[in-house]
Amino acid sequence: PQPIKQLLTAAQHSRSLCMRRQGEGWFTVLRHCDRTNLIFIERHEDINHIRLFIIYYLHLHSNSIMKFSVAIVATNLAVAAEAADRRLSYEMIAGYKPESQVTDHCAIDLDQAAIERQLGLSTNESFLNAAQIYNNGGNSKSYAQVTLTEGLASNINKGDVISGKNADGNEISGKSYDDYESATKNIKVLYETTDVQASYVECQVGSLKETNVKGCFTADGDLTIGGTQHAYTYTPATDNKNDRTIAGFSTGAAAKMLNGCPGCPYTDFKYFNDYYGTPTYADEWVSAALEGRSTTFPRNGNANFAQYGFDGRTQAVKKGTAYLNIFMYVIREFEDALDDCKKGFTQDNYNSVNAWDEGACFYTGSMEGQDGLADGMLLHALADKRCTDYKTCGPEGIDQAGKAKVNYDMFDMLALGKEQVMSGNCPGARNTVKKITSKMYIPMIQGAMRYAYKVEMLQGGETEKAEGATFAAAVLPRVNAESSSAASTIYNNLSVGAGSTDFKQVKAAFESVYPALGITCADVGGLWNEGEKAYYPGMEPCGDGVSTMDDSSGAMISTGASLSLALVLTALF
Repeated sequence: PQPIKQLLTAAQHSRSLCMRRQGEGWFTVLRHCDRTNLIFIERHEDINHIRLFIIYYLHLHSNSIMKFSVAIVATNLAVAAEAADRRLSYEMIAGYKPESQVTDHCAIDLDQAAIERQLGLSTNESFLNAAQIYNNGGNSKSYAQVTLTEGLASNINKGDVISGKNADGNEISGKSYDDYESATKNIKVLYETTDVQASYVECQVGSLKETNVKGCFTADGDLTIGGTQHAYTYTPATDNKNDRTIAGFSTGAAAKMLNGCPGCPYTDFKYFNDYYGTPTYADEWVSAALEGRSTTFPRNGNANFAQYGFDGRTQAVKKGTAYLNIFMYVIREFEDALDDCKKGFTQDNYNSVNAWDEGACFYTGSMEGQDGLADGMLLHALADKRCTDYKTCGPEGIDQAGKAKVNYDMFDMLALGKEQVMSGNCPGARNTVKKITSKMYIPMIQGAMRYAYKVEMLQGGETEKAEGATFAAAVLPRVNAESSSAASTIYNNLSVGAGSTDFKQVKAAFESVYPALGITCADVGGLWNEGEKAYYPGMEPCGDGVSTMDDSSGAMISTGASLSLALVLTALF
């Protein structure tokens, strides 16, 4: 049966995993094996090209674990060789297990943190510094721009190893950034990154005000390129640069999301491009807030940040970078994984899995740690913040504190989607991406409604108005795609310079499009007053009471069904 095949296919790529029933497919649960009625598969090491899968059925209500079957599955030499060659484990990303090295991608949140430190100083100079970090980066995809004294002795290819020394005389490794012909003098050397997030790279300069040059090449000396010594010079303070920046997520968006990819235009990016009238809407929002001017969107959603001081502009920048620039690039990575996915080809989907891992990185960042319990700067952290406001924390989405249900669901789906692209189940992965994208809008909606209430009912000032405007900007195009009137209502109440704010109008407008967005009242919850142990008046949850991750037909396998499954497994093995 196909569900059993899916279980075994997934198990080939994981040391262990849990699966639970979700609709017509199987839902991977890598961390939360404490729920009832789970199928658990454990993979043991390859021995003489034989893989051992032990399949359990967990029924925790009865506090028992019943081993139904032990299956020995033969694998061909190619699969065994591929498994031996592939690294068995990378550091977790807030509980997600990547299958490729993406530490350098996760570090984009360090740029976000550096920007926010400068914004917090609230001076003209610090805003200029923040703009430089936004545009030039400092923590991701670090490279040295060097000048060779005599030029290259021969042609080199992108990725060829290049080594040199740092200021202390220790060896530093990198690789050629591009293909270069012999006699070329100006080349880029991409610094080597490691699998350990805490020390993924030791050359972090770019436009940072607090730099790390421990792993940078010394100012002059010799580089070893293709076995030949090449004398070089460069200026470490200005020639150590970065090719992955938060600004670049937006300025390069057209070629990656609108018209330069196999799946272009990506659905959600098109919503934003159509609404604002430009593919660089995120960069325009952030740049205008940094400069204290009005945006120049050709169609909708303009904001005049000249009306704000440093407080309002700070909120527009730091929320814009995370929830406009990075938010859409997370979706882009999952779409890119679908573009690379080869249906039915388990061995040919490394690029797809790598893109999927990158999406998990950009959603989470590096600061959350391997368990996701530390404080981060990106979308994972936002979901956890908003769940405390809306009492949607915990696995069931009914707690006031802890990890957001959005994140429980997101990471379940990240694990499932990874297995789908690894196994070549591209249609299944596409369905998972659609669900992931819907989930990602929930904290934006929560934020917009929260600040609508604070502005009207709690005398919110410039800071709260700017926060509401930016959260609205991050979701308005999606709302507009379903209802232009609902989007107009939200914009008129939350835009920069709005004459008045009616939180009930905002709430009703959002709720009118929940079904079309693929979310429910239970997913969003209601604005919770912890001091009063009650919802704020008028901000109670609306009435469907069902989460999009629930399965009304029975999300978990019943006891009777489990007996049938046991018989199936026994027959198979």
